[in-house]
Amino acid sequence: MRWALVKVSLAVTTMVVVAFAVPLGLVIKEMARDRAFSNAERQAAAIGPTLSITSDRAKLEVAMMSTQAGAAGRMAVYIPAATEGGDIVEVGVRRAPQADLETARGGRGSITEVPGGSSLLQPNGLSTGGIAVVEVFVPAHDVTKGVTTAWLVLAGVGIALVVGSVAVADRLGVRMVQPAQRLAGAAHDLGEGELGARVPEEGPTELRSAAIAFNAMADQVVQLLANERELAADLSHRLRTPLTVLRLNAASLGEGPAADQTRAAVEQLEREVDIIIRTAREAKPQTTAPIGPGAGCDASEVVRERMDFWSALAEDEGRKVRVAGVDRPVRIPVARPELAAALDALLGNVFRHTPEGTAFSVDVHNGDDAVIVLVSDAGSGIADPAAAMARGNSGSRDGSTGLGLDIVRRVAESTGGDVRIGSSVLGGTEVRVWLGLDPRGPGPEERRRGHRGTERRRQRVPARTRSRVGEGVDS
Repeated sequence: MRWALVKVSLAVTTMVVVAFAVPLGLVIKEMARDRAFSNAERQAAAIGPTLSITSDRAKLEVAMMSTQAGAAGRMAVYIPAATEGGDIVEVGVRRAPQADLETARGGRGSITEVPGGSSLLQPNGLSTGGIAVVEVFVPAHDVTKGVTTAWLVLAGVGIALVVGSVAVADRLGVRMVQPAQRLAGAAHDLGEGELGARVPEEGPTELRSAAIAFNAMADQVVQLLANERELAADLSHRLRTPLTVLRLNAASLGEGPAADQTRAAVEQLEREVDIIIRTAREAKPQTTAPIGPGAGCDASEVVRERMDFWSALAEDEGRKVRVAGVDRPVRIPVARPELAAALDALLGNVFRHTPEGTAFSVDVHNGDDAVIVLVSDAGSGIADPAAAMARGNSGSRDGSTGLGLDIVRRVAESTGGDVRIGSSVLGGTEVRVWLGLDPRGPGPEERRRGHRGTERRRQRVPARTRSRVGEGVDS
């Protein structure tokens, strides 16, 4: 496209320059010729008054020398004889043929070609009634004086116009071609798997629109791929809950080849699930969109349902369990499967990363603007809570994918809330899940005030239930 524009501009400009320069050059040549002979006519007319007064040779020579042509030896005067049969008086050097002189005596001026240039023959009346002829010689270089320079100037201007038009067309071509090349390159990179390929929104309006559409398409592709990876990772992580049950049950099978094979199979399955989760987490994740108000659930009901499942495993391992705050309905703007997955992730971490016999508790606190779910255990705690909250980072927990806390975080952030990790009153880890009740989400100051209020409530809750925690509520 770039060279096509250059060639078109070169052809059009060249035609325009030729169409104007050639006629203009011819006009300049003709103007130079007219200027030379007009000057010769003025020189010839300058001696006319003298001829009308006298035909004396000496006086005519003086008059001729007063003119530019006469002083340069390029003027001659032919006076007819005073008597019939007399000689013609010639003043100056004659160059014109005799036949042309005879024609000029008839009263018609003319221009005749002579060696070295041209001669202008101009008839003039005498006081005696006869007709004299004035000859003014015009050299060839006077006829073409200035023409070559004018033609060179015209040629230079034409070349400059052609070069300028080519340069402008080239710049316009670059402005059009470069955005198109960037768009093609980005499309190729995106096809090769470089999901970060984007196109600057530059160039003509059409190419800017194409770049905007391409970037929107690339963002949508990245979003779709991220959602697919999120779905694969979340589904894989949800397999960890039944795997935890299988692992615990396999541990109680005793000794024997069948028991060893079962435990080995469960361990292999856990490793494969971990590989799937880590592979799906290689791409940068996207934050899930907030769930609509019609997709909420009863947090108390979900907690009771999941605790019925996990309490059976806790009883097998000798863990003491406490559940509080689920005696009345607590509506939250979170879909039931999402909240169940978040609870399974937190409780699965307790079973995976704390020794058998470690107590844990689940508390639900219902506030005016938020619901807080606290999952606490009496384990050894987490050395680096910030690293544990990072996506794909398991902190100090060996064998963890870090996806469990990420699932919880995304559920909380979908309501405008957040997740925090701290020390529990049981001596281990406490995961606080803040679920906002306002779809717009609380502001930072409101969240900090809510957090301080929650801490005060947390300080009061153990005082009432410490005896129950010590005894355990085995379901």
